[in-house]
Amino acid sequence: MNALSEHPDFALERDEHGLHLRWLSQPQMTPLRIDFLAGKNAFRAAHARIKDEAIARACGLGKANHETILDGTAGLARDAFILAQLGAQVALNERHPVVRELLADALARLYQHQPDWQTRLYLLPPDQLTALDAKSFDVVYLDPMYPSSERKAKAAVKKDMQMFHQLVGSDADADDLFVPARRIARQRVVVKRPQHAGFLGGVTPHTQVVSKKHRFDIYLSE
Repeated sequence: MNALSEHPDFALERDEHGLHLRWLSQPQMTPLRIDFLAGKNAFRAAHARIKDEAIARACGLGKANHETILDGTAGLARDAFILAQLGAQVALNERHPVVRELLADALARLYQHQPDWQTRLYLLPPDQLTALDAKSFDVVYLDPMYPSSERKAKAAVKKDMQMFHQLVGSDADADDLFVPARRIARQRVVVKRPQHAGFLGGVTPHTQVVSKKHRFDIYLSE
């Protein structure tokens, strides 16, 4: 597929369960598949509660009805799925073509089994951060890839995320996401960061929600 022209060490394949990504030089590794219907992430989402999810509190869920959220760095959409399960309407912005294909396939399978999800969790056209209208979403959520060289050496990375990191790399232009995100957000921008990481764009947040592994920097709109 054209999406993998720059990634010869990976292959997109389809089986009876849908599309998955295989790491050719690591044949022992389980292929990466996004699945909103089964598995650990689906189980977590099904049992999620706003009071127990730091990301939900950071995004202000529970304070408004049918809150609209733009996940500006969707990735595998695990956080987005939690937010949608908890009542938000979540749009996904993903610029990596391979990840977009995996997301599109996973969403198609979700919609086939649960059609109402088409308005709860949906994929935008490629890289919409600079094209969206001002104040078009209540919340913009950002979780940029942190440079692997700056991650704590002892931090354990799950195997599926190892594959994801190898494919996508770091978001070297992560700071550039901040300005368009603030333009788009009506209420707040929420940035997920490792505990030891600096502030996105060097801008101090108005407040934070801190979990065991991450922190969520919150920038309130004026």
